[in-house]
Amino acid sequence: MQSTRNKLIDYLHAHADDFISGQKLADELGVSRNAIWKHIKELEKDGYVIEAQPRKGYQIQQLPDKMSENTLKWGLDTEWLGKTIIHKPSTPSTQNIAHELAREGAPHGTIVIADRQTGGKGRMNRSFHSDSDEGIWMSLLIRPQILPYLAPQLTLLTATVLAEAIDTMFHIEAQIKWPNDVLIDEKKAAGILTEMHAEQDQIQYVVIGIGINVYQEQSDFHDDIQDKATSIGMHTNQTIDKQTLIQEILKTFECQYEAFLKSGFPEVKEKWEKYGFKIGEMISIKTMQKTWNATFLGISEDGALLTQVPGKEPERIYSAEIEWFT
Repeated sequence: MQSTRNKLIDYLHAHADDFISGQKLADELGVSRNAIWKHIKELEKDGYVIEAQPRKGYQIQQLPDKMSENTLKWGLDTEWLGKTIIHKPSTPSTQNIAHELAREGAPHGTIVIADRQTGGKGRMNRSFHSDSDEGIWMSLLIRPQILPYLAPQLTLLTATVLAEAIDTMFHIEAQIKWPNDVLIDEKKAAGILTEMHAEQDQIQYVVIGIGINVYQEQSDFHDDIQDKATSIGMHTNQTIDKQTLIQEILKTFECQYEAFLKSGFPEVKEKWEKYGFKIGEMISIKTMQKTWNATFLGISEDGALLTQVPGKEPERIYSAEIEWFT
């Protein structure tokens, strides 16, 4: 359920061209005029510039230039995703907070976002460099009504959402490196970490961690990833507003997630292969038993890596070390 302050933000946003009287706001929100005045003062502390005129009421003149729960909700066009937002200026990991909230019963669609992370992590417990306010670091808590074995498909879905948002907003050609990296010019611009808590036949919750490099310059990256990482800002002359990008990602995710629940994986597969990195090219695959080269064909109906050794039948790869830059 939305708080009174969030309802106030939504109402002022819907009537941004008009002054709204304190009494009208009080009636709409079911609180006193004094309560409205107190909420307005709190919004001003958050960085909103709100003009108040006698006999006319209130009108927002300027939005804050800092990120907060309130500013992220301003103009967020979703039905359920992001109705609960937890924002932290700094935290070790948004994933950890999202897991804690999930265990405490936080609702489906809760978002945890931080200006910076001091202990960000990626797949296989690798560190993820996110101790900077130059990027987007957030975790989505969802409670999908799907079988646990389908959960990895949510990583692939999320990758298509990020690639599509970057493409749509900045006209940058993004590519997806299976299973969880989004590349620009063959360098990593975003990563995804999907973690699940489930019983044998039922998912309790899924936390999808998203990290996106937005404003960084090459020199901002740690020495160990300088030749492997990039940012959106390095590939566009456009002004980038992180909050607008976050809202676009959340709106796109909600839409594609609902389509996935309704229609299954085929549409995700089609979109993923539109952005798939190195499809039709040779890659090197390494498992505990052997190493071999094969042509990358795309992804299978269940999301596995689909490869083919010349003269043999296509093979699905579910877990392996892939050398993409042979």
